[in-house]
Amino acid sequence: MTFTKTHAAWVLLFSASTAWAQAPAVRDEFYWLGQMNKATAVINSEEGLLDKAMVPVIASGIAKVLEVGAQPGERRPATVISFEPLLIRAAGQDVTLLHAGRSSQDMHATYRAAMLKDDLLALADQLNKTADTLVKLADRHAQTIVPNYTNGVAAQPNSYGHYLLGHAAGFERDAQRLRQAYARIDRSAMGTTVLNGTSWPLNRPRMAKYLGFAAIADNAYDAGQISSTEHPVEVGAVITGIALHVGHFIEDVMTQYAQPRPWILLQEGGGNTYVSSAMPQKRNPGLLNDTRRDASTAIALALGPVIRAHNITPGMGDAKDQRTNAEMIQSTVRFLQGFDKILKALVINPERALEELNLDWTASQELADVLMRQYKLPFRLGHHFASEVVDHAKLKDIKPLDFPYAEAKRIYKEAVKDYPQAAPELPMSEAEFKATLNPVTLVQSRKTVGGPQASEMTRMLAIAKRNINEQSQWISAKSAFIQNGLSQLDRDFAKLMQTP
Repeated sequence: MTFTKTHAAWVLLFSASTAWAQAPAVRDEFYWLGQMNKATAVINSEEGLLDKAMVPVIASGIAKVLEVGAQPGERRPATVISFEPLLIRAAGQDVTLLHAGRSSQDMHATYRAAMLKDDLLALADQLNKTADTLVKLADRHAQTIVPNYTNGVAAQPNSYGHYLLGHAAGFERDAQRLRQAYARIDRSAMGTTVLNGTSWPLNRPRMAKYLGFAAIADNAYDAGQISSTEHPVEVGAVITGIALHVGHFIEDVMTQYAQPRPWILLQEGGGNTYVSSAMPQKRNPGLLNDTRRDASTAIALALGPVIRAHNITPGMGDAKDQRTNAEMIQSTVRFLQGFDKILKALVINPERALEELNLDWTASQELADVLMRQYKLPFRLGHHFASEVVDHAKLKDIKPLDFPYAEAKRIYKEAVKDYPQAAPELPMSEAEFKATLNPVTLVQSRKTVGGPQASEMTRMLAIAKRNINEQSQWISAKSAFIQNGLSQLDRDFAKLMQTP
């Protein structure tokens, strides 16, 4: 907790009764129940719902309970029913006047949402750090040409940086979904009591602000019966998306470990890999395996709220267990930390990647594209020509850059013989034919918006970096908003313990 000069002054004046303000804030259920009681005492005394003559004793009782709860080994009750007896022992029965218009339903819904917000901000922070690592790696490899795969088969050359930015785009959508989920959770249920509100004219917006909520849950029935069950389900969906993105990336890297000469590996040491107990040549990718497992575990946990919320009447607590839902988010933070370590440990061999590309015909589609774009040959005819070239090359074990131009001319003539509009001779020069099959040329010649060419990489990298900066600002703003509300509450509550 951040303390102001006002806090320091009150600590000197009321050192015995305000020790709660000095202890580091563990924002668990006990903490939030304390904040709700403090806010209720401030608001209701100022708005005529609580006799001001009783306030110093009540406020001192709240402070005493929080002081004791902050001590090592002391109980920190997590429910309204178990918290209230501590208040009564500290301040007498009059302290239950705070219960005007309150219920465990709205109070528990509020602290669950508050704790879920804290956990989501921690998740958002780690997601942003990992995305930043990903984008920095993309920047370093903007011009590194590597194979990309579809259906498990080498498909086309691409910039590795472009490939990484594709994954970064997925993380950006995860960040968007997280922010959207946060906005729906950032609604205070306090003051809705049970089902339909209360006859007490409670100042719900002021309570929400003290507790760091942007607004109130508007419908009193929705607040405790519908949305509070929905929150962990939505968070589980966000987590599932993040875990799937990480799992896809890891499996793409894992396929390289089946090759005798991979073009991408983990740097050995530092817990990244381990030696086989039987086979000296093996370096098993332990970090990849562990992070994939952790991502799968998070998905399993993320399915929990859906299953627990299924086929229950509104308001039941099955899906609301805070500790279970917190573990779901914490497991996601852990596998994102593992993924961040993976990204920092990747060793990319550009020469080996280019060799892999030139061992196969991953640029062959470009033959059809160039013949159509430059020489107006229908794509299917160009595709047929390219396919015949590939078939002949594989039959004769000829690599793309070694393919005889004379053979290409022969195959072309045969491919277009039934299309009189086509030029009878291959219109591409030998130099153009060779350049078209060069993976580097293919990548650099792309014109599509969103492609891997240098101009587009520069543009997309700038956007990715801006997204990360904006997400960082969002996290800071939300954290500050919560802390500002809580700090204001501490200052206003401290004034209640002054003797009139």
